[in-house]
Amino acid sequence: MANETIWQPLLDELKRWEDAGRVARFWFRDDDAIEPTEALDQLLALSDRFSVPMTLAVIPASTGEALAVRLADQSRISVAVHGWTHKNHASASEKKQELGSHRPADQMLDELSRGYERLRSLHTARFVPVFVPPWNRIASDLLPELPGIGYQALSVFGIAKPGAIAQVNTHVDIMDWHGTGGCRPHADIVRDIVRQLDNRFQGNEEPIGILTHHLVHDAAAWDFIETLFDVMSVSRAGSWRPLEEFLD
Repeated sequence: MANETIWQPLLDELKRWEDAGRVARFWFRDDDAIEPTEALDQLLALSDRFSVPMTLAVIPASTGEALAVRLADQSRISVAVHGWTHKNHASASEKKQELGSHRPADQMLDELSRGYERLRSLHTARFVPVFVPPWNRIASDLLPELPGIGYQALSVFGIAKPGAIAQVNTHVDIMDWHGTGGCRPHADIVRDIVRQLDNRFQGNEEPIGILTHHLVHDAAAWDFIETLFDVMSVSRAGSWRPLEEFLD
C-alpha cells in the first residue's frame, strides 16, 4: 500500500471529491510502443490487474504484426498513432521534433496518412483516430489538415487549447527526462496529480492524462504506477476511462 506521507495529499484530494459526490476522470497514455517486450508485458499485466484502460502510442514505421498479435486479446488497450518514424529533424540547438518546419508539409502529411492507415490496418479493433506527436510537438500549420486524414483528436502535453482539432492531452509525466532519466520523485508526481485534480474541481472538464514510457521505466516508475492504481482502486472519486470515450 502507499507510503502515507507521500500519498496522503492525493488521498485527501480524492476524499474532497468523494465528499462532494464527484468523480474525476483519468486516462492513461504510454508512448513509443513498437513490439512485444517484457516491459510491455509488465504494463499490460497492470492494466489487467487493476482493470485500467490504456492507450499505447505506437510508432507506425517500426511496428508490425507481432504487436498486433500480442494485443489481440487485450480488450482494455487502444492504439494511437505516434508520428511515423519518431525521428528528430530539428537542429542540435532546437527542441527535438519530427513534425516541425524542417521538412515540406506535404511530406509530413503523407507520413501522417501512412501512419494512420498502417495502424488502422494492423489494429482494427483497437485503433483510435488520435495523433500523438513525438515529443508532444507538431507544427501548427499541420493541425487543420489532420481531420482530412481521418484523425479526430490530437494528444500532446498540457491543458487543452481550442484549435483546428480537438485535444485529449496528458498532464502528468512520471519520467525525469532532464535529470536522472528514471522516475521522478513520487512526491512530486503526486503533487502534480493533486494540482490537476484541483484544476478540475474548479471547473475544467477535460480528463486528466497520465503519461508513461514503458521501455525506459526503472523500478521506481513501475512502483509508482502500481501504487497509483492501488490508491485509485479504493476510491470512488477517480475513474480510469478509455481514450475513445473522449472523442466527438
